[in-house]
Amino acid sequence: MLTGGAGSRVLRQRTAPEVWSPLEYACHVRDVLLAQRERVLLARRVDTPALEPMGRDERVEHDGYNEQQPADVARQLDDAALLFANVLDRLARADWDRTVSYNYPQHQERPLRWLALHTLHELRHHLLDIRRQLDS
Repeated sequence: MLTGGAGSRVLRQRTAPEVWSPLEYACHVRDVLLAQRERVLLARRVDTPALEPMGRDERVEHDGYNEQQPADVARQLDDAALLFANVLDRLARADWDRTVSYNYPQHQERPLRWLALHTLHELRHHLLDIRRQLDS
């Protein structure tokens, strides 16, 4: 990943006002992994917990995504992926059927199996978003 000078500017650039920069997407993916990890851990402690929205759009500004250092975000993203994978690896067969009250795309009880697959879908989708911007 590009981390300094002109490379850093490319990572911070939005191709349109309503489209996040590659760095903002990377920060979002990091935070998704951390939020989903906490949700899995909560579901192991509480029966069908109601999950609060993570505030995806607000975080861009509130956490200053585009002002963060790309090298730091890359390291944090790697750590977040390892942390999320660890909690999934530790699920027993019955844990995969534990449910959460998930609010996206509509309010519905979902098993942890769905949460894991939905997270993977989101990560792939955002990787494509990043690649599209870097290729343009």
